[in-house]
Amino acid sequence: MTLDPAEEIGPQHLQGAGLVYAGGDDFHCLKLPDYLQPGQKIVYVIEYTPETRQQILNLDRDRGMVGRLKGHIWLMKQERLRQRAFRAAHGLQSNGYPAHDVYAHMCTDTLLYLDGRMTPDLFATEAEMAAREAHLSAGGPLRLVFSGRLEAMKGAQDLIPVARRLSKRGVDFTLDIFGTGSLQAEVAEGIGSLPEPRRVRLHGAVDFETELVPFTRQQADLFLGCHRQSDPSCTYIEAMGCGVSVASYGNRMWQRLNGESQGGWDTPLGKPELLADRIAEVAQDRAELARHSRNAWTFSRRHGFLPEFRRRMEHLARIAGVALPEAT
Repeated sequence: MTLDPAEEIGPQHLQGAGLVYAGGDDFHCLKLPDYLQPGQKIVYVIEYTPETRQQILNLDRDRGMVGRLKGHIWLMKQERLRQRAFRAAHGLQSNGYPAHDVYAHMCTDTLLYLDGRMTPDLFATEAEMAAREAHLSAGGPLRLVFSGRLEAMKGAQDLIPVARRLSKRGVDFTLDIFGTGSLQAEVAEGIGSLPEPRRVRLHGAVDFETELVPFTRQQADLFLGCHRQSDPSCTYIEAMGCGVSVASYGNRMWQRLNGESQGGWDTPLGKPELLADRIAEVAQDRAELARHSRNAWTFSRRHGFLPEFRRRMEHLARIAGVALPEAT
């Protein structure tokens, strides 16, 4: 059944279920363990950490001081319910390292996974990797790409400062920005204020499979990540699967993912000038950039959508006590 977003979830919604798969980020689901009948089991999936929720609240430009204070109090109350629910659950799946690090110890049966939309047909090909390396070795412009919602929580306000600093440093670059959001007009205005506005192009929203992925595979060298918060953002693993390395703020997710993959570089949070300076250094060592791109590509292919989804379903099946069909 489909529920109204504001509808309270009660025992009647669990009737006939053997296994309940619930969103731990959704406060509507946090009392579900109280409604379980004998023999029913519940598994939660979680993405955000308390730190990330606080960061998102603090970056909300529409909230005043009183609104933020009320928001903090509400988040604290919900967090107590969340941790209580996880301790009562039969299983927990964590999307990304930060959530796993915070919550895994609260449940006896946990799974860490990296979410993304990359299926086998979407990953960069060897020919595309070789073409990118040829472009870099020939001294072509460093082609940066950003994709995501143009919101403060995604760091969209830092895109233009990074571009301005790169121009000041004399870096030969282009920056293609894909996405829409509340900061779209601000970004567009910022492009016009740059000393070389032609270097930065704002594309708006495009289809992931037919436009964004082919563009990134064939016309990008480095993903620019300005995310200030530590959500598990599938953007990283998807960009890496397109064969590009990542230069991003060192939030908890990217810092750990970068450490595991050796697929890019991280810099201090909220410092666009330092991020631009690191990119300027990267632009001078094309061989290192190519190595990191290869690392990113290899790591992402190990964590594509199909193997990660299979692991999640196997985890659920084991807890439910059923067997999955053999993978084909």
